[in-house]
Amino acid sequence: MADDAGSAAAEGYLTPERMMMRDVARQFVRDEVLPAANRLDPVKGDMPRELIDKMGELGFFGILIPEEYGGLGLGAFEYCLVAEELARGWMSVASIIARGNSFYRSIPGEGDERRRKIELMARGRYLGAAALSEPGTGSDLSGVQCRARRDGDEWVITGSKYWCTFADGADYISVLCRIDDPAAPAGRGGTISVSVEKPKGELPRGCSGSPIPKIGYFGWKTWELHFDQVRAPVRRDAAGHDEAGGSAHRAVAFGLGLARAHTAARSIGLARGALEDAMAYAKERIQFGQPISDFQAIRFKIATMATEVEAARQLMYYVCSEIDAGRAGRVETSMVKYFASEMAERVTSEALQILGGAGYTTLHPIERYWRDARLTKIFEGTSEIQQRIIADALLGKPTVRGSN
Repeated sequence: MADDAGSAAAEGYLTPERMMMRDVARQFVRDEVLPAANRLDPVKGDMPRELIDKMGELGFFGILIPEEYGGLGLGAFEYCLVAEELARGWMSVASIIARGNSFYRSIPGEGDERRRKIELMARGRYLGAAALSEPGTGSDLSGVQCRARRDGDEWVITGSKYWCTFADGADYISVLCRIDDPAAPAGRGGTISVSVEKPKGELPRGCSGSPIPKIGYFGWKTWELHFDQVRAPVRRDAAGHDEAGGSAHRAVAFGLGLARAHTAARSIGLARGALEDAMAYAKERIQFGQPISDFQAIRFKIATMATEVEAARQLMYYVCSEIDAGRAGRVETSMVKYFASEMAERVTSEALQILGGAGYTTLHPIERYWRDARLTKIFEGTSEIQQRIIADALLGKPTVRGSN
Protein backbone atom coordinates (compact mmCIF):
# COMPACT_ATOMS: atom_id res chain seq x y z
CA MET A 1 0.00 0.00 0.00
CA ALA A 2 1.14 3.56 -0.68
CA ASP A 3 0.86 4.59 2.97
CA ASP A 4 3.53 2.06 3.99
CA ALA A 5 6.09 4.78 3.18
CA GLY A 6 5.02 6.57 6.35
CA SER A 7 5.07 3.53 8.62
CA ALA A 8 8.41 4.42 10.19
CA ALA A 9 7.27 7.96 10.94
CA ALA A 10 4.03 6.66 12.46
CA GLU A 11 5.70 4.02 14.60
CA GLY A 12 5.34 6.11 17.75
CA TYR A 13 1.57 6.33 17.23
CA LEU A 14 0.69 2.91 15.84
CA THR A 15 0.69 0.40 18.65
CA PRO A 16 0.18 -3.29 17.79
CA GLU A 17 -3.45 -2.99 18.87
CA ARG A 18 -4.03 0.01 16.61
CA MET A 19 -2.32 -1.66 13.67
CA MET A 20 -4.53 -4.71 14.16
CA MET A 21 -7.65 -2.52 14.14
CA ARG A 22 -6.41 -0.70 11.04
CA ASP A 23 -5.72 -3.96 9.23
CA VAL A 24 -9.17 -5.34 10.07
CA ALA A 25 -10.76 -2.20 8.62
CA ARG A 26 -8.48 -2.35 5.58
CA GLN A 27 -9.44 -5.95 4.81
CA PHE A 28 -13.11 -5.12 5.28
CA VAL A 29 -12.78 -2.32 2.74
CA ARG A 30 -11.13 -4.62 0.19
CA ASP A 31 -13.67 -7.40 0.63
CA GLU A 32 -16.91 -5.50 1.26
CA VAL A 33 -16.79 -1.72 0.84
CA LEU A 34 -15.01 -1.30 -2.48
CA PRO A 35 -17.16 -3.85 -4.34
CA ALA A 36 -20.32 -2.20 -2.99
CA ALA A 37 -19.09 1.32 -3.78
CA ASN A 38 -17.99 0.43 -7.32
CA ARG A 39 -21.38 -1.17 -7.95
CA LEU A 40 -23.71 1.34 -6.28
CA ASP A 41 -22.10 4.77 -6.44
CA PRO A 42 -22.39 5.08 -10.26
CA VAL A 43 -26.16 4.51 -10.00
CA LYS A 44 -26.53 6.64 -6.83
CA GLY A 45 -27.61 3.59 -4.84
CA ASP A 46 -27.80 3.38 -1.05
CA MET A 47 -25.34 1.29 0.95
CA PRO A 48 -26.87 -2.10 1.79
CA ARG A 49 -28.17 -2.77 5.28
CA GLU A 50 -26.04 -5.91 5.32
CA LEU A 51 -22.93 -3.74 5.01
CA ILE A 52 -24.02 -1.64 7.99
CA ASP A 53 -24.71 -4.77 10.01
CA LYS A 54 -21.22 -6.14 9.28
CA MET A 55 -19.68 -2.86 10.41
CA GLY A 56 -21.66 -3.19 13.62
CA GLU A 57 -20.34 -6.69 14.17
CA LEU A 58 -16.78 -5.38 13.79
CA GLY A 59 -17.43 -2.71 16.44
CA PHE A 60 -16.99 0.30 14.16
CA PHE A 61 -20.08 2.08 15.54
CA GLY A 62 -18.94 1.72 19.14
CA ILE A 63 -15.30 2.83 19.01
CA LEU A 64 -16.00 5.88 21.20
CA ILE A 65 -18.85 4.38 23.23
CA PRO A 66 -17.78 3.38 26.78
CA GLU A 67 -17.25 -0.30 27.47
CA GLU A 68 -20.00 -0.26 30.12
CA TYR A 69 -22.48 0.30 27.26
CA GLY A 70 -21.03 -2.40 25.02
CA GLY A 71 -18.64 -0.14 23.11
CA LEU A 72 -14.88 -0.34 22.71
CA GLY A 73 -14.15 2.66 24.95
CA LEU A 74 -11.37 3.93 22.69
CA GLY A 75 -10.44 7.41 21.51
CA ALA A 76 -10.35 9.83 18.62
CA PHE A 77 -7.18 8.19 17.31
CA GLU A 78 -8.77 4.77 16.75
CA TYR A 79 -11.95 6.40 15.45
CA CYS A 80 -10.06 8.36 12.80
CA LEU A 81 -7.74 5.45 12.02
CA VAL A 82 -10.76 3.35 11.04
CA ALA A 83 -12.44 6.27 9.25
CA GLU A 84 -9.42 6.73 6.96
CA GLU A 85 -9.54 3.09 5.94
CA LEU A 86 -13.30 3.17 5.28
CA ALA A 87 -13.08 6.39 3.26
CA ARG A 88 -10.46 4.77 1.05
CA GLY A 89 -13.37 2.66 -0.15
CA TRP A 90 -16.42 4.95 0.09
CA MET A 91 -16.65 8.18 2.07
CA SER A 92 -20.30 7.59 2.96
CA VAL A 93 -19.33 4.37 4.74
CA ALA A 94 -16.66 6.28 6.70
CA SER A 95 -19.30 8.88 7.57
CA ILE A 96 -22.05 6.59 8.79
CA ILE A 97 -19.97 5.36 11.73
CA ALA A 98 -20.39 8.86 13.22
CA ARG A 99 -24.14 8.11 13.48
CA GLY A 100 -23.16 5.78 16.29
CA ASN A 101 -19.89 6.90 17.89
CA SER A 102 -20.56 10.60 18.35
CA PHE A 103 -24.33 10.29 18.78
CA TYR A 104 -24.70 8.14 21.87
CA ARG A 105 -24.93 11.16 24.19
CA SER A 106 -28.01 12.45 22.36
CA ILE A 107 -29.98 9.20 22.50
CA PRO A 108 -33.54 9.79 23.77
CA GLY A 109 -34.99 7.95 26.73
CA GLU A 110 -34.06 7.42 30.36
CA GLY A 111 -32.58 4.76 32.62
CA ASP A 112 -32.48 1.16 31.40
CA GLU A 113 -34.33 2.03 28.20
CA ARG A 114 -31.62 4.49 27.20
CA ARG A 115 -28.86 2.03 28.16
CA ARG A 116 -30.39 -0.62 25.88
CA LYS A 117 -30.47 1.85 23.01
CA ILE A 118 -26.80 2.77 23.52
CA GLU A 119 -25.90 -0.93 23.53
CA LEU A 120 -27.79 -1.32 20.25
CA MET A 121 -26.01 1.75 18.85
CA ALA A 122 -22.62 0.22 19.61
CA ARG A 123 -23.63 -2.64 17.31
CA GLY A 124 -25.00 -0.36 14.58
CA ARG A 125 -28.62 -1.30 15.25
CA TYR A 126 -29.81 2.06 16.58
CA LEU A 127 -28.40 5.11 14.79
CA GLY A 128 -28.97 8.85 14.75
CA ALA A 129 -29.05 11.74 12.30
CA ALA A 130 -28.44 15.44 12.93
CA ALA A 131 -30.60 18.32 11.69
CA LEU A 132 -28.49 21.42 12.26
CA SER A 133 -28.37 23.62 9.17
CA GLU A 134 -31.34 25.43 7.69
CA PRO A 135 -32.10 26.97 4.29
CA GLY A 136 -30.82 30.30 5.61
CA THR A 137 -28.39 29.09 8.26
CA GLY A 138 -25.12 27.25 7.65
CA SER A 139 -21.91 27.79 9.61
CA ASP A 140 -23.53 30.33 11.98
CA LEU A 141 -25.58 27.92 14.06
CA SER A 142 -26.55 30.70 16.47
CA GLY A 143 -28.93 31.89 13.76
CA VAL A 144 -31.23 28.83 13.76
CA GLN A 145 -34.91 29.62 13.34
CA CYS A 146 -36.54 26.21 13.71
CA ARG A 147 -38.62 26.50 16.89
CA ALA A 148 -39.20 24.22 19.87
CA ARG A 149 -42.15 25.15 22.13
CA ARG A 150 -42.56 23.51 25.53
CA ASP A 151 -45.94 21.86 26.07
CA GLY A 152 -45.97 19.97 29.35
CA ASP A 153 -43.52 17.07 29.11
CA GLU A 154 -43.04 17.50 25.36
CA TRP A 155 -41.32 19.77 22.88
CA VAL A 156 -43.32 20.83 19.84
CA ILE A 157 -41.05 21.51 16.85
CA THR A 158 -41.94 23.75 13.91
CA GLY A 159 -39.60 24.87 11.14
CA SER A 160 -37.32 23.76 8.33
CA LYS A 161 -33.96 22.01 8.24
CA TYR A 162 -31.49 21.41 5.42
CA TRP A 163 -28.62 18.98 4.84
CA CYS A 164 -29.87 16.23 7.16
CA THR A 165 -28.11 13.11 5.92
CA PHE A 166 -29.62 9.72 6.80
CA ALA A 167 -32.88 11.29 8.01
CA ASP A 168 -34.79 8.34 6.60
CA GLY A 169 -32.49 5.52 7.73
CA ALA A 170 -31.84 6.72 11.28
CA ASP A 171 -33.80 5.68 14.37
CA TYR A 172 -33.94 9.26 15.65
CA ILE A 173 -33.04 12.78 14.55
CA SER A 174 -31.31 15.31 16.82
CA VAL A 175 -32.88 18.66 15.86
CA LEU A 176 -31.18 21.94 16.79
CA CYS A 177 -33.95 24.40 17.68
CA ARG A 178 -34.53 27.91 18.96
CA ILE A 179 -36.52 27.73 22.20
CA ASP A 180 -39.82 29.47 21.57
CA ASP A 181 -39.88 31.62 24.69
CA PRO A 182 -42.25 34.62 24.57
CA ALA A 183 -40.44 36.15 27.55
CA ALA A 184 -37.14 36.37 25.66
CA PRO A 185 -36.23 39.66 23.90
CA ALA A 186 -37.82 39.75 20.44
CA GLY A 187 -38.97 36.18 21.06
CA ARG A 188 -35.41 34.89 20.72
CA GLY A 189 -34.84 32.32 23.43
CA GLY A 190 -31.85 30.04 23.74
CA THR A 191 -31.18 26.92 21.70
CA ILE A 192 -31.71 23.24 22.46
CA SER A 193 -31.15 19.93 20.69
CA VAL A 194 -34.31 17.83 20.70
CA SER A 195 -34.11 14.10 19.90
CA VAL A 196 -37.04 12.92 17.81
CA GLU A 197 -37.54 9.16 17.58
CA LYS A 198 -39.08 7.62 14.47
CA PRO A 199 -39.42 4.30 12.63
CA LYS A 200 -36.37 3.24 10.66
CA GLY A 201 -36.90 3.97 6.97
CA GLU A 202 -39.43 6.75 7.59
CA LEU A 203 -39.54 10.42 8.56
CA PRO A 204 -41.05 11.44 11.92
CA ARG A 205 -44.80 11.86 12.15
CA GLY A 206 -45.62 15.44 11.19
CA CYS A 207 -42.33 15.83 9.29
CA SER A 208 -42.20 16.00 5.50
CA GLY A 209 -39.20 16.28 3.26
CA SER A 210 -37.40 15.38 0.08
CA PRO A 211 -33.87 14.22 -0.81
CA ILE A 212 -31.51 16.95 -1.99
CA PRO A 213 -30.04 16.27 -5.47
CA LYS A 214 -26.28 16.03 -4.81
CA ILE A 215 -23.32 15.67 -7.16
CA GLY A 216 -21.68 13.15 -4.84
CA TYR A 217 -21.73 11.67 -1.32
CA PHE A 218 -23.90 8.86 -2.61
CA GLY A 219 -24.64 5.73 -0.61
CA TRP A 220 -27.34 7.46 1.44
CA LYS A 221 -29.74 10.37 1.08
CA THR A 222 -29.41 13.92 2.35
CA TRP A 223 -32.72 15.62 3.14
CA GLU A 224 -34.53 18.92 3.32
CA LEU A 225 -37.03 18.59 6.18
CA HIS A 226 -40.12 20.50 7.29
CA PHE A 227 -41.34 20.02 10.87
CA ASP A 228 -45.00 20.82 11.49
CA GLN A 229 -45.68 20.59 15.23
CA VAL A 230 -43.60 17.45 15.63
CA ARG A 231 -43.68 16.27 19.23
CA ALA A 232 -40.83 14.76 21.24
CA PRO A 233 -40.50 14.05 24.98
CA VAL A 234 -38.44 16.34 27.18
CA ARG A 235 -35.30 14.49 28.20
CA ARG A 236 -34.30 14.18 31.85
CA ASP A 237 -30.92 13.50 33.39
CA ALA A 238 -30.07 10.69 35.82
CA ALA A 239 -31.33 12.81 38.71
CA GLY A 240 -34.68 13.33 37.02
CA HIS A 241 -34.06 16.96 36.10
CA ASP A 242 -35.25 18.35 32.78
CA GLU A 243 -32.58 18.77 30.10
CA ALA A 244 -30.87 22.13 30.22
CA GLY A 245 -31.47 24.36 27.23
CA GLY A 246 -30.09 27.72 26.24
CA SER A 247 -26.80 27.24 24.39
CA ALA A 248 -27.05 24.02 22.42
CA HIS A 249 -25.46 25.66 19.38
CA ARG A 250 -22.30 26.25 21.43
CA ALA A 251 -22.23 22.62 22.54
CA VAL A 252 -22.65 21.58 18.89
CA ALA A 253 -19.83 23.91 17.86
CA PHE A 254 -17.60 22.42 20.59
CA GLY A 255 -18.40 18.92 19.35
CA LEU A 256 -17.31 19.91 15.86
CA GLY A 257 -13.68 19.47 16.95
CA LEU A 258 -13.96 15.69 16.82
CA ALA A 259 -16.08 15.93 13.67
CA ARG A 260 -13.37 17.99 11.99
CA ALA A 261 -10.70 15.42 12.87
CA HIS A 262 -13.06 12.80 11.45
CA THR A 263 -13.37 14.86 8.24
CA ALA A 264 -9.58 15.04 8.03
CA ALA A 265 -9.46 11.23 8.26
CA ARG A 266 -12.07 10.91 5.52
CA SER A 267 -10.12 13.37 3.36
CA ILE A 268 -6.93 11.37 3.79
CA GLY A 269 -8.72 8.14 2.93
CA LEU A 270 -10.11 9.64 -0.28
CA ALA A 271 -6.72 11.01 -1.28
CA ARG A 272 -5.02 7.72 -0.54
CA GLY A 273 -7.54 5.81 -2.62
CA ALA A 274 -6.98 8.14 -5.56
CA LEU A 275 -3.19 7.94 -5.13
CA GLU A 276 -3.11 4.15 -5.01
CA ASP A 277 -5.39 3.80 -8.02
CA ALA A 278 -3.36 6.34 -9.98
CA MET A 279 -0.13 4.47 -9.20
CA ALA A 280 -1.62 1.18 -10.35
CA TYR A 281 -2.93 2.75 -13.56
CA ALA A 282 0.39 4.50 -14.31
CA LYS A 283 2.21 1.17 -14.16
CA GLU A 284 -0.23 -0.45 -16.60
CA ARG A 285 -0.87 2.37 -19.06
CA ILE A 286 1.52 2.17 -22.02
CA GLN A 287 2.30 5.25 -24.11
CA PHE A 288 5.16 5.71 -26.55
CA GLY A 289 6.25 2.16 -25.87
CA GLN A 290 6.60 2.39 -22.10
CA PRO A 291 4.43 2.65 -18.97
CA ILE A 292 3.59 6.23 -18.12
CA SER A 293 5.03 5.60 -14.63
CA ASP A 294 8.45 5.88 -16.35
CA PHE A 295 7.82 9.53 -17.30
CA GLN A 296 9.29 12.10 -14.95
CA ALA A 297 6.14 14.25 -15.05
CA ILE A 298 4.07 11.36 -13.68
CA ARG A 299 6.72 10.30 -11.19
CA PHE A 300 6.95 13.81 -9.76
CA LYS A 301 3.16 14.03 -9.48
CA ILE A 302 3.08 10.76 -7.57
CA ALA A 303 5.91 11.86 -5.29
CA THR A 304 4.17 15.14 -4.46
CA MET A 305 0.80 13.45 -3.90
CA ALA A 306 2.27 10.83 -1.56
CA THR A 307 4.10 13.51 0.43
CA GLU A 308 0.93 15.55 0.88
CA VAL A 309 -1.09 12.53 1.99
CA GLU A 310 1.54 11.56 4.55
CA ALA A 311 1.89 15.12 5.87
CA ALA A 312 -1.87 15.29 6.45
CA ARG A 313 -1.88 11.87 8.12
CA GLN A 314 0.89 12.80 10.55
CA LEU A 315 -0.90 16.03 11.47
CA MET A 316 -4.08 14.01 12.04
CA TYR A 317 -2.24 11.53 14.26
CA TYR A 318 -0.90 14.40 16.34
CA VAL A 319 -4.25 16.18 16.64
CA CYS A 320 -6.09 12.97 17.55
CA SER A 321 -3.49 12.26 20.23
CA GLU A 322 -4.02 15.76 21.59
CA ILE A 323 -7.81 15.28 21.58
CA ASP A 324 -7.47 12.04 23.51
CA ALA A 325 -5.16 13.75 26.01
CA GLY A 326 -7.68 16.56 26.46
CA ARG A 327 -5.32 19.19 25.06
CA ALA A 328 -6.56 19.87 21.52
CA GLY A 329 -8.44 23.12 20.96
CA ARG A 330 -10.35 24.68 18.10
CA VAL A 331 -7.16 25.78 16.35
CA GLU A 332 -5.59 22.33 16.02
CA THR A 333 -8.80 20.67 14.84
CA SER A 334 -9.44 23.50 12.40
CA MET A 335 -5.89 23.21 11.06
CA VAL A 336 -6.10 19.48 10.39
CA LYS A 337 -9.54 19.75 8.80
CA TYR A 338 -8.44 22.65 6.59
CA PHE A 339 -5.11 21.11 5.58
CA ALA A 340 -6.43 17.62 4.88
CA SER A 341 -9.51 18.67 2.93
CA GLU A 342 -7.57 21.10 0.72
CA MET A 343 -4.97 18.37 0.19
CA ALA A 344 -7.63 15.84 -0.77
CA GLU A 345 -9.04 18.00 -3.55
CA ARG A 346 -5.57 18.58 -4.99
CA VAL A 347 -4.49 14.94 -4.81
CA THR A 348 -7.72 13.49 -6.23
CA SER A 349 -7.61 16.03 -9.07
CA GLU A 350 -4.02 15.11 -9.88
CA ALA A 351 -4.95 11.43 -9.82
CA LEU A 352 -7.74 12.09 -12.30
CA GLN A 353 -5.22 13.92 -14.50
CA ILE A 354 -2.91 10.91 -14.46
CA LEU A 355 -5.74 8.71 -15.73
CA GLY A 356 -6.59 11.29 -18.39
CA GLY A 357 -9.80 10.55 -20.26
CA ALA A 358 -10.26 7.30 -18.34
CA GLY A 359 -10.42 9.29 -15.12
CA TYR A 360 -13.33 11.33 -16.45
CA THR A 361 -15.54 8.27 -16.67
CA THR A 362 -17.46 6.32 -14.06
CA LEU A 363 -15.54 3.21 -15.13
CA HIS A 364 -12.87 4.11 -12.57
CA PRO A 365 -13.47 5.18 -8.94
CA ILE A 366 -11.15 8.20 -9.26
CA GLU A 367 -14.08 10.46 -10.11
CA ARG A 368 -15.87 9.29 -6.94
CA TYR A 369 -12.91 10.23 -4.78
CA TRP A 370 -12.68 13.58 -6.60
CA ARG A 371 -16.38 14.44 -6.14
CA ASP A 372 -16.41 13.44 -2.50
CA ALA A 373 -13.14 15.22 -1.73
CA ARG A 374 -14.71 18.46 -2.91
CA LEU A 375 -17.37 18.14 -0.22
CA THR A 376 -14.81 17.87 2.58
CA LYS A 377 -13.93 21.54 2.00
CA ILE A 378 -17.54 22.48 2.73
CA PHE A 379 -19.11 20.37 5.48
CA GLU A 380 -18.19 20.51 9.19
CA GLY A 381 -17.26 24.14 8.53
CA THR A 382 -15.92 25.43 5.22
CA SER A 383 -12.22 25.99 4.58
CA GLU A 384 -12.86 29.70 5.00
CA ILE A 385 -14.43 29.14 8.43
CA GLN A 386 -11.36 27.13 9.47
CA GLN A 387 -9.07 29.91 8.24
CA ARG A 388 -11.07 32.43 10.24
CA ILE A 389 -10.76 30.35 13.42
CA ILE A 390 -7.01 29.94 12.92
CA ALA A 391 -6.43 33.58 12.03
CA ASP A 392 -8.46 34.84 15.02
CA ALA A 393 -6.35 32.66 17.33
CA LEU A 394 -3.12 33.99 15.84
CA LEU A 395 -4.04 37.63 15.35
CA GLY A 396 -7.01 38.23 17.60
CA LYS A 397 -10.41 39.35 16.35
CA PRO A 398 -10.43 41.92 13.53
CA THR A 399 -10.20 45.47 14.83
CA VAL A 400 -12.57 46.95 12.25
CA ARG A 401 -16.23 46.15 12.82
CA GLY A 402 -17.79 44.17 10.01
CA SER A 403 -14.47 42.98 8.51
CA ASN A 404 -15.06 39.47 9.85
